[in-house]
Amino acid sequence: MRAYLEWPAEHNPMRAATVAVVEALAGAAVELAQTIAAGSIAGIGGESGGVNPDGDRQRTIDIVADRLMREALRTAPVAAVLSEEAELPETLDVDAPLCVAIDPLDGSANLENNISIGTIFSIRPKAYDALSTFFEPGTAQCAAGCFIYGPQTVLVLALDQCVDCFTLDPRRGEFVLTGRDLQVPPDTPEFAINASNRRHWSSAVRSYVDQCIAGANGERGEDFNMRWIGSLVAEAYRILLRGGVFLYPADARQGYREGRLRLLYEAHPIALIMEWAGGAASNGRSRILELSARTLHQRVPLIMGSTRAVRDVDAHHLTVEPLFESSDAPLFARRGLFR
Repeated sequence: MRAYLEWPAEHNPMRAATVAVVEALAGAAVELAQTIAAGSIAGIGGESGGVNPDGDRQRTIDIVADRLMREALRTAPVAAVLSEEAELPETLDVDAPLCVAIDPLDGSANLENNISIGTIFSIRPKAYDALSTFFEPGTAQCAAGCFIYGPQTVLVLALDQCVDCFTLDPRRGEFVLTGRDLQVPPDTPEFAINASNRRHWSSAVRSYVDQCIAGANGERGEDFNMRWIGSLVAEAYRILLRGGVFLYPADARQGYREGRLRLLYEAHPIALIMEWAGGAASNGRSRILELSARTLHQRVPLIMGSTRAVRDVDAHHLTVEPLFESSDAPLFARRGLFR
């Protein structure tokens, strides 16, 4: 991986810094993958007794992952890191050119069921100061990626307007390039959503899903498969390889009125991956990458996948009133994803 990433960076200091961050995170991911693979043998099962800034219960492995990633970033040119596991950014090197937002271990609750989980990260050039960097739109990102800890440990990396895939060779402890310039397949008839929440959805989401379920007998004229893994990184990786669309909408439940996924270290980096792979990502009304955070741990709805599928979901939202009105509404601006 190092040779592949470093050769174009020789005369570009910002790209060289970005590569250094990716390499630091990759080193931490190798160690974290080994710990995850050991499971209960490594003593990482169960809850730690703590909660993160959003009130989610922390597991022991969440704390381990956060520590590993922070330690790695201290060796890289990073001014500040914002983690899901901390309320405020941590300043590392005020003179460094980059800032990182990271979910050290997304989906850790799936670990007990041996389902793929992962690390999601967003890399941004430092703005006027480190804190203001995290309040810029997702288009400010210079790179993003995710590590998926599953049957294989995989790095999906969005860099230089391209999405590449690297697979960990456990014998050498190194990531090896296994897929170049990934592109989301454009026409796969698959959708992913937690259908048990249907009664809480907006009419727009229900309308779209009902059309998919109607299959060849409905307006879409073709049969759809439904997928739901319940792990964001696994869903994103599946869509990169197979296509389709994933929906995690806002709904009427308490705590879900603005969606559930975090904008800065989940939706923004995943959206960059999707767009640079020829797909799209929306909150139902607006392009995810155009959204700016109002708070560091802000939540947001996320629809991601092939451009055609995301456009179709977006069209359903534009025909109805927002599920919840919002006075500071980049989340619910009345404009389409492709305007």
